Amino acid sequence: MNPNTRIFKNKAFTRFAKKADIKDCDLCKAVANAENDLIDANLGGGVIKQRVARDGEGKSGGFRTLILFKIGNRAFFVYGFAKNEKDNIDANDLISLKKLAAIMFNYTDAELENSLNKNILIEVHCHE
Repeated sequence: MNPNTRIFKNKAFTRFAKKADIKDCDLCKAVANAENDLIDANLGGGVIKQRVARDGEGKSGGFRTLILFKIGNRAFFVYGFAKNEKDNIDANDLISLKKLAAIMFNYTDAELENSLNKNILIEVHCHE
């Protein structure tokens, strides 16, 4: 994975990942795959969908994650769901996510640090 890429998750995604027992190393793998052009679905505007396997199972029956992704820069995990709970997001949600991506990608380092300090975002640390 690109050492310059910083990975974050928002509060809602953090709750989802904890409940689904998705580990930070799984998130790191999803971003590493995206950086290697192994993207499950590019939804445009910096929004991608990546599958994450359930523990001990494959990706096909696992979870879907929506990531605001800018290669070599930042990845924000913002939404997750089990495939058996929901097929996809609707068009209005996608429009909102694209707008959010534009905002998040323009965050300054100070704005990011402020979001981290307020626990709005949690940084994911990958150890290879």
